[in-house]
Amino acid sequence: MPAIVAPMFLISGPDLVVETCKAGLCGTFPALNQRTSEGFEEWLLEIKDRLGPDDASYGVNLIVHQSNPRVQADLELCVKHEVPLIITSLGAVPDLVKAVHSYGGLVFHDVIQRRHAEKAAEAGVDGIIAVAAGAGGHAGTFSPFALTSEIREFWDGALILSGSMSHGGHVAAAQMMGCDYGYFGSHFIAAEESMAPQGQKDMMIGATAKDITYTDKVTGVGANFLTPSLDAATLHDVPGEMSLNEEAKAWKTIWSAGHGTGAVRDVRPTRDLCQQLLDEYAAAKASFCS
Repeated sequence: MPAIVAPMFLISGPDLVVETCKAGLCGTFPALNQRTSEGFEEWLLEIKDRLGPDDASYGVNLIVHQSNPRVQADLELCVKHEVPLIITSLGAVPDLVKAVHSYGGLVFHDVIQRRHAEKAAEAGVDGIIAVAAGAGGHAGTFSPFALTSEIREFWDGALILSGSMSHGGHVAAAQMMGCDYGYFGSHFIAAEESMAPQGQKDMMIGATAKDITYTDKVTGVGANFLTPSLDAATLHDVPGEMSLNEEAKAWKTIWSAGHGTGAVRDVRPTRDLCQQLLDEYAAAKASFCS
């Protein structure tokens, strides 16, 4: 199935990535889920050691922004270990793209609007991730129909749809819309191999789309969060730009999720979740062709 399990802050680690790849989907994780570049390299070595030639590829998310002092060091490690896929956020940088292309890697960049997609295309990325309304974490507010249609007006490279995807049939639907891949996030927060605390997993199981709030009062940038975790926190005025350390502290107790949380019913092994998605995808494709 042409799908990527998104790099989720404080959620995705080696176990989730490896089990995803072994099940046939592309697993990814943020470099910043490790507190140091040294720890990040240890994860890269572990993942490479645990994956075999028949497993799906994996990827790493890099925050390409001046607020991230590790970006150059982490990029150098990605080049050293030839990470197959780099997902960039908060900046599309031509030099980074060239560095990844030097060893045959791919760069996908996430965007929430057309202007950002145009900049990514100019930077030479291989794929654009359209983060539409309902996605977990920092998300856009545009309908996936509008966002993907506007991007396809000028972009003929890989297009990945993100936003409320929680069923294998959603990937098939995305393909019918002109996308190449689906992007799953919230569906895997409650996976056994997720690094989410048990309280967050329990909250996911009991939540539906109505329990998600979109707000900029946590980090200064619009994002989707589990409403019960917001209710348990004391929100302040919009703080403006936060440091990475400040943002990490906020996300430890205020938990992010997208509108697809209603599909999360229990804590299950990652491979079981992936197999269900694969079966649903196959059934959807068969129904479209019948």
